[in-house]
Amino acid sequence: MKAVRFHQYGDPDVLRHEDVEQPVPGPGQVRVRVAATSFNGVDANIRAGFMRGPIPVALPHTPGIDVAGTVDALGEGVTGLQAGDPVVGFLPMTGPGAAAEYALAPAEALTPAPKSIELADAAALPLVGLTAWQALFEHAGLTSGQRVLVNGAGGAVGGYAVQLAVRAGAHVIATAGPRSAGRVTEAGAHEVVDHTASDVVAAVSEPVDAVLNLAPVAPEQLAALLGLIRPGGVLVNTTVWMPAPSDAERDVRGIDLFVRSDAEQLSHLVELVDGGDLRVEVAQRVPLAELPELHAAAAAGKLPSGKVVVLAPVA
Repeated sequence: MKAVRFHQYGDPDVLRHEDVEQPVPGPGQVRVRVAATSFNGVDANIRAGFMRGPIPVALPHTPGIDVAGTVDALGEGVTGLQAGDPVVGFLPMTGPGAAAEYALAPAEALTPAPKSIELADAAALPLVGLTAWQALFEHAGLTSGQRVLVNGAGGAVGGYAVQLAVRAGAHVIATAGPRSAGRVTEAGAHEVVDHTASDVVAAVSEPVDAVLNLAPVAPEQLAALLGLIRPGGVLVNTTVWMPAPSDAERDVRGIDLFVRSDAEQLSHLVELVDGGDLRVEVAQRVPLAELPELHAAAAAGKLPSGKVVVLAPVA
């Protein structure tokens, strides 16, 4: 089968599109005929060797944390799935990924794929959708009537976060540049602040209950966002290389989010998609063989605003 792998850490040119052995599912595993994976920023950080401590991988390594496809074979002890089932999942970050024709997945990581969208496009949902869900509801405890600032709402996580927060009945203030402001507004944000033209702190007129920071801002900018949060509120930060600040005097907590795979939560997100309550947006679709070029575009800051899906070859 074809896969994209890197045999050493480095720049995007270490990625190779090559022939590899088809994997065999072990106990508790499922082999998935991949329809698509997606590009996430953490893929590039793993490839570059920046994540060797928190996310150690064996070389050669196949990237691709998200997977959408059909069940192809079952390992010993797997129940509740059968060959041909369309599934979606968030793969273990330390294991081989889904930038291949076939991928192995723990059975407990998979859930039935959305029926209302193309199977390949479902690869745009798991990691970023779960990041948004866990940030808003597990860590921020967002409820109806609260105010939330989504800083960096123009990206893929931000798009889901805005939709989910609006659906939960929150008042959503979102920061976005000119390229993505329209998408953020369409997602339902009540206020959109152009962070390229305005000071975010000055632009937010009333305190918020929570800040979700998705942007690689400077530490002093992140610290300034604390002043927008009511006493007892929370700042959830996804830029894990920069620890979230706290304000103990006002009981404002800073939380660093490390997203985890959760099939039950993912299943709920799928239900929202099929119910028309959550929109999956795909900015670009590229073939698997062009994944090295996609990594190079990301390194050059030339990715489109939104999620890029990587299509496996059609059997």
